[in-house]
Amino acid sequence: MPSDYVTVEVVADHPCSALWEVLGQPELYPRFFRGLGTITRLSNNTGDPHYSISAVSAGGHPAEYLGRLVTNRPEEKLVLAGVGEADSWVSVTLSEADSGGTKITVVLAKPQGVEFGGQHGRTAIQRWVREGLKRIDDYLSGVPDFPITTGGSAAGLQRKILSTLVEAGVVEASHPIRGLRQLSRLRRWGFTVAGGYASAAARNPDNIAIIDDRTTLTFAELYDRSQRLAKAIAEMGVDCQATVGIMARNHSGFVQAAIACAMIGCDAVLFNTGLASRQIEQLVDRHDIRVLFTDDEFEPLVQYLPPTVRRISTISPTDIEGRTTLDELIENAPKGHLRAPEREGLLIVLTSGTTGTPKGAKRATPAGWISIAAMLSVLPLRAEDTMLISAPIFHTWGLGALQISTPLRATVVLQDRFDPEKCLQAIDEHRVTALMAVPIMLQRILNLPAKVRAKYDTSSLRIVASSGSAMPGSLVTEFMDTFGDILYNFYGSTEVSQAATAGPTDLRVAPTTAGHPPLGSTVAILDRDGLLVPRGAVGRIFVGNEQPFHGYTADTDEPPEVKDALMDTGDVGYLDADGRLFVSGRDDEMIISGGENVFPRPVEEALAALPQVAEVAVVGVPDQEYGQRLAAFIVPKPGARLDPAMVRSYIHQRLSRFSVPRDVTFLTRLPRNTTGKILKRLLVDRVSH
Repeated sequence: MPSDYVTVEVVADHPCSALWEVLGQPELYPRFFRGLGTITRLSNNTGDPHYSISAVSAGGHPAEYLGRLVTNRPEEKLVLAGVGEADSWVSVTLSEADSGGTKITVVLAKPQGVEFGGQHGRTAIQRWVREGLKRIDDYLSGVPDFPITTGGSAAGLQRKILSTLVEAGVVEASHPIRGLRQLSRLRRWGFTVAGGYASAAARNPDNIAIIDDRTTLTFAELYDRSQRLAKAIAEMGVDCQATVGIMARNHSGFVQAAIACAMIGCDAVLFNTGLASRQIEQLVDRHDIRVLFTDDEFEPLVQYLPPTVRRISTISPTDIEGRTTLDELIENAPKGHLRAPEREGLLIVLTSGTTGTPKGAKRATPAGWISIAAMLSVLPLRAEDTMLISAPIFHTWGLGALQISTPLRATVVLQDRFDPEKCLQAIDEHRVTALMAVPIMLQRILNLPAKVRAKYDTSSLRIVASSGSAMPGSLVTEFMDTFGDILYNFYGSTEVSQAATAGPTDLRVAPTTAGHPPLGSTVAILDRDGLLVPRGAVGRIFVGNEQPFHGYTADTDEPPEVKDALMDTGDVGYLDADGRLFVSGRDDEMIISGGENVFPRPVEEALAALPQVAEVAVVGVPDQEYGQRLAAFIVPKPGARLDPAMVRSYIHQRLSRFSVPRDVTFLTRLPRNTTGKILKRLLVDRVSH
């Protein structure tokens, strides 16, 4: 055999049929062979099946290849050849071993420029193949994988925390008096939002803290106003035993109310602006709320609350007769020293409510510098950045962005409502360096005509961070092709907070990945019995970190399961050979169709890649013959032509037959909540009825 070919032979105890379940599906190879991102089967009505292959090239850069399946003899031989690359191919042959078991023979013509575990040469290639085959053997044998933890030993973690804070500019040399004042205020208010803004005001009092649609405030002004507001509501009888509600859009009034609550030590319920009046009434009653900060636009929803609930308008002037405004409270606030609270108040964030009534999740004060370093370890924010927070700050993601802005002394730009063109205009006008958004916002930016996008200079952007819902791989690639490799995808939940983050390099190689856990965090994949599964196997995603969740506010709401200090996210997924996390979907979204486990998300990803599709959602619905089936809901792009038969044929060529949606419905829009998550229960009801 020519010297530029490499052969690896191993003997496995598993039968050919079991090995072929993995080796016969190139799409599964990235789960077991390092350096591969995704392998996707392409639609091809004629000839041999083709695959799009993303990998890490020499030098650590993403690369794309096209492969063609030239031989496919089930349980015997597979040959995948490179398209347009002479003599570039890999063959996998299965045969009976003389000593029993199955002999696996892999012959590989070295692809030019591909990394093999970070090394080159014949020995590196052989090692790469053997390690991948060992992972497949462990997978079939059920050998449990280890959880992935970022940070190492306790001493190593502390060093990484410090180096991360120094690199971001959170910790640096400063004027001695200002430095002491900063630490003093942090000790006084703790790592709350009050402590963050108080310490920033001590460090850079004259820097701009917030720019919104009506005003601009320095750190000193914001700190002073928040203190006076805290004194004013304390005069109303609000103390550390009380609970205050905030129902407002993204503006400085929301921020001042949240800071004031933290200064008093009372709990603050952050109301979702998309709630119905009945839900608001239930939450006010459940939390015994006596003071509610609210924008005037929500008056129709709160007007029938009992008179015992004092309502304060967050924006001046107000058109509501007899209503006190936040500005009036600040102007008339009593003078005097505001003592540190006896307890640190909780921020109560409402779950998204995509499957029912939102629950109140109690988030305690972040556990010191580790929570700050965790986010900065995966997001290259720097001191005095300018951050446009478009994600709602009543949501965990927007709130987290606001909280991380304070140790950085960043200028935060807020807009009452998200508008894609106004977002670009703000980036241009304020030279925004970081945009914090949810996926549907990025999609709406891309939906703008190219000539509209070209009107605004967005070259100042170094970071676009997205979270709150799954981001389709096609959106990831299109956004980076348009704005550059500046995209970061955060995966987490209200309960576990930040679980994993994928940066631009990972997203180029594997656009659907959730990434790696941040500093000080652990991710594990467990089965139904709470035991670790093998690498590459799908299981329940559990996360552990130092961002404490203190349960739900209602005693009837059971908290997520905790196993060995790791919390159940409610999602299922797997870890690939490089330790990247992939989310297959919600645990309760998996369906069993004809005895096969099927997840909607791979079908959504495949359909989202069609050029005719603007938005798509896939749900499981009851089926008399198969038990359950998939139903697809598609929003076509303007002028696009698409019919159910085309959709089914397309999926049939790319995925298993049980993944083909029996129902295909075309809509003008998908139902979403205020954070952009699709309300799938409404789609299920549509088919069921």
